[in-house]
Amino acid sequence: MMIKGITVILVNKVENGRDAFNHPTYSEEEIPVENVLVAPASTTEMVDMMNLTGKKAVYNIAIPKGDNHVWKDQKVKFFGQIWQVIGFPQRGIDENIPLEWNEKWLVTAYE
Repeated sequence: MMIKGITVILVNKVENGRDAFNHPTYSEEEIPVENVLVAPASTTEMVDMMNLTGKKAVYNIAIPKGDNHVWKDQKVKFFGQIWQVIGFPQRGIDENIPLEWNEKWLVTAYE
């Protein structure tokens, strides 16, 4: 039996101009990313992230090797809901990790 992830939608913010106060304005681009592992966050991860950011971690997402998208602070869609990537990634050295994933992020419910 092989481990297989799901397709999640990464909602990427793209700068598309400036407003009247010269602040950047953004549009959103939805990018399907295949083979992303999704697992519930551990109790320790939930407590640690709550203490650090005030946000409750709900899931871990593991990103496939070779993915070059920006995940930090982005929105992602899966399981029929919108989630917010929080914290910093845990990343390993590709050559030392036997499976297809090398980066793990935590997500919280998007509000």
